[in-house]
Parts: sequence; C-alpha cells; structure tokens
Amino acid sequence: MLLTSNGIRNGVLKSAFADLVGKRFGAARVVFIPTASVAASGDHGWFIEDLSRLHDLGWREFDILELNGLPGQMVLERLRHADVIYAEGGNHYHLANSISANGLAEEMAGILEEKVYVGVSAGSMIFSKNLSEQTGEAFDEQDDLRILGETAPRSPFGLFDWYLKPHLNSRGFPNRTPAWFEKAAAKLDCPVYALDDDSAVRVRGDEVDVVSDGEWRLLNAPARETAGPGGQKVSRRGRARRLPAFRPARWLR
Repeated sequence: MLLTSNGIRNGVLKSAFADLVGKRFGAARVVFIPTASVAASGDHGWFIEDLSRLHDLGWREFDILELNGLPGQMVLERLRHADVIYAEGGNHYHLANSISANGLAEEMAGILEEKVYVGVSAGSMIFSKNLSEQTGEAFDEQDDLRILGETAPRSPFGLFDWYLKPHLNSRGFPNRTPAWFEKAAAKLDCPVYALDDDSAVRVRGDEVDVVSDGEWRLLNAPARETAGPGGQKVSRRGRARRLPAFRPARWLR
C-alpha cells in the first residue's frame, strides 16, 4: 500500500510506487475509484488534475469503477482484474460506508492482499480501526460526517491501530498547521500520521514506513519512538523512515 496525502505528485513517491508495482506501468492495469470524490462539494479541478496525472503514467489499461450502483460481483471482478487499485480523495466516510453497505468488505479485503493499493487523502484514511465519530470530531469533520445520517462511521477493514490525516501545511487547507494537528491528536489515544502533500505511508507486509519529499509527523507515538519535541517524528527530505513499532493488524475476515 502507498497511502498518500495528495497522490503521486513527486519523483520520490513515483519511485516508491513503481517499486511496489514491480513492472512497467505500461504492462500493468489500474482501476481508479472515484467514489469518495462524488460526496465532496465544490469545484473538482483537483480531481481532474490527479486523474490526468495518474493516466499520464501510461497504463496498459485504465479502468474507472464507481462502487455504488453496480452489482457487487461485477465490482469485485473488476477489482480482481487490476494490478493496482487507486482510490481517489473526497469524503472518506462515504467511501468507507460504500464498501460496507454494498457488502464488499470481506471479499475486497482478500483482493487487497494480492494487489497494490494507492490511496489519495480519503482513499488513505479508511483502514484505521480508529475511524469513528470521536476521531471525526477531533479533526472538525462534522460536515463530512453528516453524509452518514444515523449510520455510525467505521472502517470496513479495521487494519491499523494508527490514524492518518492528510494535507499538513497544504495551501488548499490553510488551517492544517502543525499546531492544528497537535491539538486534534491530543484528543485521541492513538498514533496519528500527519502527512503533507508530498508524503505517504507505505505498507509492505508487516513493515510500515513513510516515504516523503516533504514533511510529515507522527503524533501520540510511544516515548521510545519519538524524536524531537512534542512527541513528533519529522522526516528528512526524500528519505523513507521505518517505524517498526507500528505494524498493521491482521486482516479482519
């Protein structure tokens, strides 16, 4: 998995992505999931830009798959057909609920074990056990939560015990300063990755690390895993930093 804040937007992330794919992009099939984006209001220029950037890598096949409105087995067959599953940003609660409500979670979990998965913003946020109303309120996501109505937010997979929040210091989200992240994380009892738009969490088996050409922080980390003030761990530019204390849980079946 490559769980990005804003897609494959620099050479460091592109190199990490190519390494995960393990063959030329021109020999691989990708399926692009726009589901989270349709629940986000306003101008979607960001969506077109990321779609075009991904398409320009020159795939053997570029499929687009909406998770709602199609028979479940058709969705699963198209996911199985791809080498790479790429889930776009938008509303992560809508994306997570679409997977659960359409009965896709169990079989999709098995498919993900065999594929390369890339998340963009919302697409990166759906795997934490800590996807909940409490987390949403800590990060001021009340507007995003509203789409669920009376449905409780939850991850369809519950894979990680840490949470990921994107767009640190992003121009598109000017409030997401380091201080904002620290204040939100202080309301939670789980580790939180704060990623800028040039960073991603990479998962390979039991190994979890961060690939970055920018800045990221790990908040609420155990004391033995922290480096620097305030329980933060800040990467060096262009480096991948391994975090052996934070490993993915087993897939829930």
